[in-house]
Amino acid sequence: MADRHLEPDTPELRARWSGFAWTKENAAKAAEYVARYPEGRQRSAVMPLLDLAQRQVGAETGTQGWLPLPVMEYVAKYLDMPVIRVVEVATFYFMYNLVPVGKFHVQVCGTTPCMLRGSDAIMAACKKRGMAKGHTTEDGLWTLTEVECMGNCASAPMVQINDDNYEDLTPERLDAVLDALAAGKTPKTGTQEPGRHTVEPVGGPTTLKEMVKANHDYRKEW
Repeated sequence: MADRHLEPDTPELRARWSGFAWTKENAAKAAEYVARYPEGRQRSAVMPLLDLAQRQVGAETGTQGWLPLPVMEYVAKYLDMPVIRVVEVATFYFMYNLVPVGKFHVQVCGTTPCMLRGSDAIMAACKKRGMAKGHTTEDGLWTLTEVECMGNCASAPMVQINDDNYEDLTPERLDAVLDALAAGKTPKTGTQEPGRHTVEPVGGPTTLKEMVKANHDYRKEW
């Protein structure tokens, strides 16, 4: 499980991020997000605004992005809410990075289904490439985190890298994904099992076969 903690609030951090403000494009998005909520409930937009802020930080740093404390303070002021409430949200959800991360944030699921299907080998493959849990590689390319269930148990083992999931992994398949990302390419997302589309049984469906390519009404057959 990842160690969750805020990046220390140092003068250097303040010097870098105290001037954070929405870009013109993100200011429009922020206003749109807030407008989705009823009058008096604007603070409900804190989650999409934190995500927007993290993505803006990522665009500025060439990484997946993270949430420095001054940036969370900016979101709090924008929504007229106590900073601690914003921090509570950011520290609760793993979608928010509390410390700097690399260009690619590799999150390996280590929960039971993935573990039984080989997540230890996936983690070993990451370490073989110089990654260490909770750290970013010296070249700034990779950050490795072990996380709890990501909801892809039927296609375990899996990793999430930035916004995408890669499933049915072996060390060799993971290496192919990481090599492609490092080369600036866009590898196939989802299952890496040849011939598998999503999470249907390996070898194809065994029931409701008529539903594979078109909608089929089974009611009169039952």
